[in-house]
Amino acid sequence: MPCGTRCILQTHSCKVRVLLSLPAALDVHVPEDPVVARFGSDVTLNCSFSSGSAFNLSDLSIFWHLTDTKRPVHSFSSGQDQDEGGSYSNRTQLYPGELGSGNASLLLRRVQIQDEGSFTCFVRIREYNSAALLLQVAASYSKPQLTLEPDSNLRPGDEVSVSCLAYGGYPQASVLWQDGKGANLTENVTTSQVASDEGLFNVWSVLRVVLEPNSTYSCVVRNPVLGEETHASVTITGQHMSFPPLALWVTVGLAVCLLGLLIALAYICRHKIRESCKEGPAGETEKIIQSY
Repeated sequence: MPCGTRCILQTHSCKVRVLLSLPAALDVHVPEDPVVARFGSDVTLNCSFSSGSAFNLSDLSIFWHLTDTKRPVHSFSSGQDQDEGGSYSNRTQLYPGELGSGNASLLLRRVQIQDEGSFTCFVRIREYNSAALLLQVAASYSKPQLTLEPDSNLRPGDEVSVSCLAYGGYPQASVLWQDGKGANLTENVTTSQVASDEGLFNVWSVLRVVLEPNSTYSCVVRNPVLGEETHASVTITGQHMSFPPLALWVTVGLAVCLLGLLIALAYICRHKIRESCKEGPAGETEKIIQSY
């Protein structure tokens, strides 16, 4: 009986034979969530595969390339490891001792901003499969520096600009201004972010407020990828004003009181002296009369 007839009459057994005759499927796995790497550090782009059967390294081919442009990053074929050069020269490496166990991960050294993007891990053993992962680059921002403009001869009611500057972060940050009570200050804020030659951002934010004594203003710089916050605050007290602080008012008050006391004493002394001068001649006359 022909096989086709057997497949019709013995459907279940024929299906088993067909499945057993197919080669094992090749599965390739990469992380679903983006891989976050700090600028300047090393990162491993994890990729694993399973063929379901034993294989020789001579039959294994691994290709890493940029998903969008297909630009090659690193490769392994016919037992040979290949550095693709270019901007990835001497910066990429596989794990040779773990290839036989299904580890096709790529080590990327000295991560740059330009490395951010999608990478595809392509594996072939008789058949082939691939998977793509996303690499996100991040860098921490410096502690903000706050400055006042103008920074002297300030009076209550004057408009003052509080500037906040943070360096060397990635990606672009969000900037939040708060007062001393933690309330958000959203009006009269101007923020700009400029990238350096390395692709890192410098953030400059300016808050314009009407000056009040004993006021606190805080600048919070947030990195959305790292979940980090850096902040700095400034408190504008009476010492920044043109009018005297409380201690000086007390000193002036005491000085005025002391001056008044000295004037009063001088007046009393002068009055006593005048009285002594008037009584002096009469006393002398009385003494002369008594002597006779």
